[in-house]
Amino acid sequence: MNSEVPDLHLEARDGLALITFDRPDSKVNLLASPVMLRLEELLGDIETRIARGEIRTLLIRSAKPGNFIAGADLDELARFEDARSVTAISRRGQEIFLRLERLRVPTVAAIDGTCVGGGLELVLACDYRVASRDRKTRLGLPETRLGLCPGLGGTVRLPRLVGLRPALDLILTGRQIGAIAAYDMGLVDRVLDAPTFDEEAVAIATAFARDAQPLETRRRSAVARLIKDGLPARWLTHRLMRRSVFEHTQGHYPALPEALDVTVRGLGMSVKQAHDAEAQAFGKLAATPESKNLISAFRLVGDAKKRRPTGTAATVNHAAVIGAGVMGAGIAELFAFQSIPVQVVDTNENLVRTGIDRARALLERVAKRVDWSDEDLQTRRDCLVAVTDFADLGQTDLIVEAVLERMDVKRAVLGQLEQHIPASTVLATNTTALSISELQEGLDRPARACGLHFFNPPHRMQLVEVVRGARTDDDTVATAFQLALRLGKTPIVVEDSPGFVVNRVLAAYLTEVGHLLQTGMGVLTIDQIMRRFGMPMGPLRLVDEIGFDVVAQISETMRRAYGERFVPAPIVAEVLNSGVTGRKGGGGFYIYEGGKAKRVNRDVAERLPRSAEVPAVEPADARERMVLRIINEATLTLDDGVVDDPETLDVAMIVGAGFPPFRGGLLRYADSLGLDRIVDRLQHYATLVDSRFDPAPGLVERKMFYDY
Repeated sequence: MNSEVPDLHLEARDGLALITFDRPDSKVNLLASPVMLRLEELLGDIETRIARGEIRTLLIRSAKPGNFIAGADLDELARFEDARSVTAISRRGQEIFLRLERLRVPTVAAIDGTCVGGGLELVLACDYRVASRDRKTRLGLPETRLGLCPGLGGTVRLPRLVGLRPALDLILTGRQIGAIAAYDMGLVDRVLDAPTFDEEAVAIATAFARDAQPLETRRRSAVARLIKDGLPARWLTHRLMRRSVFEHTQGHYPALPEALDVTVRGLGMSVKQAHDAEAQAFGKLAATPESKNLISAFRLVGDAKKRRPTGTAATVNHAAVIGAGVMGAGIAELFAFQSIPVQVVDTNENLVRTGIDRARALLERVAKRVDWSDEDLQTRRDCLVAVTDFADLGQTDLIVEAVLERMDVKRAVLGQLEQHIPASTVLATNTTALSISELQEGLDRPARACGLHFFNPPHRMQLVEVVRGARTDDDTVATAFQLALRLGKTPIVVEDSPGFVVNRVLAAYLTEVGHLLQTGMGVLTIDQIMRRFGMPMGPLRLVDEIGFDVVAQISETMRRAYGERFVPAPIVAEVLNSGVTGRKGGGGFYIYEGGKAKRVNRDVAERLPRSAEVPAVEPADARERMVLRIINEATLTLDDGVVDDPETLDVAMIVGAGFPPFRGGLLRYADSLGLDRIVDRLQHYATLVDSRFDPAPGLVERKMFYDY
């Protein structure tokens, strides 16, 4: 019996039964096995009471602020190794939700907060769904991001409710939508205002208990279902989306084609057959190494956010950003998004206005995605304040400097700022590679200065490197870390070192790419090699994205700091002298139209063979060389104490550099290859190619990065 499971409670009054999820000592509710079995027991009790006429409606809700149900217990799922056991768990869960679906009274789900994965599958088994207008209310099926597919009826019920294409959009992308978008899709039946949500949801359920009809199910007509989800439509949708999935994943994420197949095929099956196919797919995927690695990566990132540094974090109520360029405007938008008043500072009114307009445009784009009202958007727009004089910054708690990437310019700006701000204000610089310790020199309060390195574009990139300089105190680091969390980012604490973590490792990677170009290897060939490895974009597309000027600055910083292994290939100078700047200038290694890469830049491509000196290497060797340089430099970074552990470095590479999460993390992937093999291959290339492949001491000394 599971009557002692405290995660959910049942109460009944006046014909209304209420099941309330409230996991003790946790901010979120999870559908662990004991919770599911307890739900089954409560449903049995409800069935008995329905038969006696005591219950006429069921309302399911959560007592957690901002959370309905956050899905399954991943720790529990990770313990199962074989497909058969996981398939059995899926089938048992499906049976419980089918029991809920078959109750002979109206069932209403009151969704206030996060409702994802198994939580969404639970509410799909209810007759009606009402959702809160609160911005924390998000609905989605993120299983494919974990290498899985929905396993509790999601692939069966969702397409039948909202249609095949909208269902596939949620299932294949794993994205989450707000209450308004869910209503427009037909996923929820009514959206209620957040302040009175609980009372209104109970009132709706009570009306059902009194035989009223406060809600009508928003079912699609038979004609609409036939046109959009009939056999011809299913066949075409499946064919087009399967091709798109492969182009996007290069075949590395088996959950996506599997989820596509089971969802499309399920619409042509009986409900029982569709559930069985889903359970089989869920079990098969759960046993794949890709799923194990994706779950591991997900937990790594989640754990990183919990690893708060020592020190007392101050609350940032007012902020400022110095520099209204693309990067500064992007950082300012992050503050405004969280309703934190932020002063945007530059040398003249026109520059500031341009920056604020850019930040407001980003907010307007976000507003459509997160269901903001006009008032919500205006509140955030009003958080952006134009400033041209440092004397107006007297109330700021934290300032992010985002001016020109030059030591003399940044030191001058930080020194001037210090004369106009309170002693408690944190001075954070967004430098990509310059020394924080050197920037602290000459400051009256160096302990309040740190690095806060956002990646470009700030509204998309999730990693933030919180950089501790030689004289940064613990409270400053804690404040910067907590702020990054509040801005919705994944922060890691790193010690001051040229390039910090991500740019240092990427610089090694891109240096090797330059040497491959020197051999005559083509732009498209190099990019395709690493796309097939699983990187989100090829390294030369990445150079275009970052910008040639920024890459050149980082490269020079790395060369001065670390010497020969960062010396660029001669061919790089030829490319830089061609005048291209990357995507921001409309052309780099690729030509861009409307901000999108359309084709390889012929002018650059024709320069490269003329400058090549040696025969091109084989693709397999090229891939190995690039990956080995990444692993070797990451190990050197770890050896130098820039980060404390392999977990932090893997988070940096997954979230900040796009290392494929299905491989579990860079250093976890190195473990899977075997460190002896990696050392052997590095020594091979050190002899054959250059000493830049000399193995890191940590690789020679270690047996593994992780203790499994």
